Amino acid sequence: MSKRDYYEVLGVAKGASEAEIKKAYRKKAVQFHPDKNPDDASAEEKFKEAAEAYEVLSNAEKKQRYDQYGHAGVGGAAGGGFGGGGMNMDDIFSQFGDIFGGGGGGFGGFGGGGGRRQRVRKGSNLRVRVKMSLEDIANGVEKKIKVTKLVNAEGVTTKTCTACNGSGQVTRIANTILGQMQTSSPCTACGGDGKMIDQKPEGANADGLIKKEEVITIDIPGGVEDGMQLSVTGKGNAGPKDGIAGDLIVLIEELSHDTIKRDGTNLLYDLYLNFVDAAMGTSIEIPTISGKVKIKIDAGTQSGKVLRLKGKGIPNIQGYGKGDFLIYVNIWTPQDLSKDEKKVLEKLRDSENFKPNPTSSDKGFFDRMKDYFN
Repeated sequence: MSKRDYYEVLGVAKGASEAEIKKAYRKKAVQFHPDKNPDDASAEEKFKEAAEAYEVLSNAEKKQRYDQYGHAGVGGAAGGGFGGGGMNMDDIFSQFGDIFGGGGGGFGGFGGGGGRRQRVRKGSNLRVRVKMSLEDIANGVEKKIKVTKLVNAEGVTTKTCTACNGSGQVTRIANTILGQMQTSSPCTACGGDGKMIDQKPEGANADGLIKKEEVITIDIPGGVEDGMQLSVTGKGNAGPKDGIAGDLIVLIEELSHDTIKRDGTNLLYDLYLNFVDAAMGTSIEIPTISGKVKIKIDAGTQSGKVLRLKGKGIPNIQGYGKGDFLIYVNIWTPQDLSKDEKKVLEKLRDSENFKPNPTSSDKGFFDRMKDYFN
């Protein structure tokens, strides 16, 4: 099932300001909040969908990638192995507590008695750089990456925080000239988790986590670009005290090719022909990202001509077809001639057939550039 446009989900225009996006999200969150719609699976899905949209559009960097590449740019490509999707309720409440009005899931009226959700902490993100050849980028690739990450140690047990009695909040009452005022803040003893580490094995840190190597398999879709970041949900460091795992951020590094250049979804290749082949025509093999291809060179081919292999370029990351493979013809002029070669060419110098005589069908540089960009 394809994802809905994030702007459509929140009901805002593409040029909406940060304040407008936040206001729209709060409105949707209130409308579909689980406390207001108990046992309504449809409302819960819409609540999660709105949270996912806000998570992207409220972040300037993610918003820019989404505006340029759509869901694929922020890890939402179907089947790509990445995802801003699949957010669970604890994830949402832990990340957007400020939207929900304080330290947890309470919406100041929902929740049947104002009970607060305990804070669920999210583990930190991991970042890796993946080098990709032009062939990998054209075809998409499965990569196995070994990372060292924090995981929950075996044998860790927790107990209810004695300072906040498991609520994750500490309430204070102060007397003022206006009467008593009640304030709540996250419990400093447990960090707002409502739980404390009871027992942990040797080598685990204060949060009950240890370092461990893991091999992670990721599917990178075809068409990614140098500098693009993709997110693998839940493959980062573990969250303290059974919290939510962070994400694995994959930075794409595009390796240069020996003979082929990339221009967006198009691939460019410089073909050098000797004068005889250009004048008489020939067949020649050229390298492409899918192997060698034999092409025909027509007799009388001029330097600067661009040959096009349609659909032999890089796929559009959003699935809108493929670019082309463009072959730029260069006629090679020899620089050191032997005496015999000079004699042959001298005989041809005054031939009428060898004098430049361009026609309207022979396009100049500017016309060729116009065709290229169109």
